[in-house]
Amino acid sequence: MALLRLYLAGPMTGYPAFNYPAFFAAAQTLRDAGYAVINPASIGLHADWAYADYLRVSLRLMLNSGQGVAVLPRWDASRGAQTEVQVARALGWPVHT
Repeated sequence: MALLRLYLAGPMTGYPAFNYPAFFAAAQTLRDAGYAVINPASIGLHADWAYADYLRVSLRLMLNSGQGVAVLPRWDASRGAQTEVQVARALGWPVHT
């Protein structure tokens, strides 16, 4: 049976280290539970990118590789994560807390 591929959605903007430690910890926890994980924090930082660039790349990654979404705490305070969850729900994907 193939692993369910979960895209991680959560807040980054305004967090120390862009909340990457929480993203990488959640990704490991999900992998340990048997999921395949798509972690947008793995995109890294790009000095010449704007918010829209990160969102565009993240959505492409989610749509091309995901089958569901796992959300980090306070995802609902993040406009990017809200968009990702809205897209997942529109596609009928599961959204896990």
